[in-house]
Amino acid sequence: MGKIIVFATPVFFLLIALEYAWGRATGRNPYRLNDAVNSISLGALSQLSGVFLKVFSIGIYTAIYSSVALFPDAAFWNTWYGWLTALVFYDFCYYWLHRLGHESAVLWAAHVVHHQSQDYNLSTALRQTSSGALLGWIFYVPMAVAGVPPLVFGIVALIDLLYQYWIHTELVPRLGWFDRVFASPSNHRVHHAVNDAYLDRNYGGILILWDRLFGSFKEEDEKCVYGTRSPLNSWDPLWANAEVYWGLFKDSWHAQSWADKLRVWIKPPGWRPADVAARFPKPAFDIAQVQTFHPPMSRAVTAFGVLQFVALLMGVSLFLWFSDELPLARAAVWLGVLAAGFWAVGAVMQGRLTVLEMLLVDAAALSTATSAEGWVALHQVFKPLALSIAIVFVALRDRGTRTSGRFDAFLLAALVCSLAGDVFLMFEGFFIPGLVAFLLAHLGYIALFKQGLPWFPSRRALAATLLYGAAMYAFLWTHGLPDALRGPVAAYVLVIALMGAQALGRAAVLRNPHATAVAAGALCFMLSDSLLALNRFVQPLPLAPLWVLGSYYVAQILIARHARPQTAPLP
Repeated sequence: MGKIIVFATPVFFLLIALEYAWGRATGRNPYRLNDAVNSISLGALSQLSGVFLKVFSIGIYTAIYSSVALFPDAAFWNTWYGWLTALVFYDFCYYWLHRLGHESAVLWAAHVVHHQSQDYNLSTALRQTSSGALLGWIFYVPMAVAGVPPLVFGIVALIDLLYQYWIHTELVPRLGWFDRVFASPSNHRVHHAVNDAYLDRNYGGILILWDRLFGSFKEEDEKCVYGTRSPLNSWDPLWANAEVYWGLFKDSWHAQSWADKLRVWIKPPGWRPADVAARFPKPAFDIAQVQTFHPPMSRAVTAFGVLQFVALLMGVSLFLWFSDELPLARAAVWLGVLAAGFWAVGAVMQGRLTVLEMLLVDAAALSTATSAEGWVALHQVFKPLALSIAIVFVALRDRGTRTSGRFDAFLLAALVCSLAGDVFLMFEGFFIPGLVAFLLAHLGYIALFKQGLPWFPSRRALAATLLYGAAMYAFLWTHGLPDALRGPVAAYVLVIALMGAQALGRAAVLRNPHATAVAAGALCFMLSDSLLALNRFVQPLPLAPLWVLGSYYVAQILIARHARPQTAPLP
């Protein structure tokens, strides 16, 4: 399957280029770069996650087919009329999956990804969910029970999906009789619109006859407004997949009735318990107030974003090409790298990250992956590169601001000591120097978090971090911590516990998102060091570099990005 997608990708992009050229030539350009990048990023993540969800998309189907198939006659299913029957059967099942995907909130939470774009073009067709397979398989169980072989099922599913690519365009007009039988650009434009008259219509994948038969058909007779009635307003592909699930979780959590806690997930999208709607009201949808989400981008940001995006697509192609042979553990590592890269592209195009921060995320992800893969030479490049970029980012950001010189000095000193620790720990025999370097880094962070505040303002946080540190040290002591390291490790555990306590106390006093992010970074530091110690002194952990370095870089990025006092730049 992965290789088929790789072969199909150039065709997708060729058609996108042709649509763009035709739109420009006719004065109807349907593309915006940031929206297209976001849609294609979501399509790539869908394919990447699909490698891990085969058990839902194919595995369960195959198990049901093997156990209870009523008519598993391979000779029939391999005739032309058998294939046609399977395709129509699939399209019928798809119609009901698609329809319920608009009528049940938990299914909409997966399907919403495809509708979030406010543009309608061929890149929108590639905008797919990463979670649809979790429940979508249920709708194809009748095909397995009927006896459609898994190979036939997989091929007709691919045909149905590929057919739908070309109908995502505004440049093809109504097609007369074709529109009355098949899903077409006109019919599907209606489906993607949020106009009152168009809402929840035209679900057919290949045949629009299902909509005519079951009363969900609507002809295109007014200009379409695209998107969703609760706009995403973000280029974050991870949030795009999670936003509705998170909203449902919050409504379910706040609902007082246990029945309502369940209904939130089953009822149509937009339904909310009365008590939740009263406590957390949302404005009614007004199509006249719809605004296109389009944050500005400089030329430099555009260039860097596009370059990274192209590199990521090359990485996705390599991943999919080898996905059938790649062990799931290694696949998980590279899924994380590619997901982080797509997230960073969206963040820089939205203005939430600078280009340097994007490069920091890239270097951190590649440092983690090369360590997990055991690629020593490359790891020795990316590991120091990540913290070097962080140092440059902080130095350039703080130049020309009203932050105190002492604050800048503490933050940069902590990062430099962390960089030294990174370098020491890459080589055998330098564990103690590395430990000392990180101990100095944490002392720098303690001094940093102390600025303008008392020592350890939250006694509860201090007690909690010291108790955790003592428990971890006792566990290491009784599980093989070498005698020569007991003193240095005790000092390190004490310092990092105090660093965590100071960060948590700072968050309790300041009560703002930046201080909270710094406190989260401090906790990630404690987690990273705990995992490192368990892996080194107790028992090797599966994918240890992924967890140790992943949490370490999250900590460094959160602190470097959010620790600075929020002051205006100098004029």
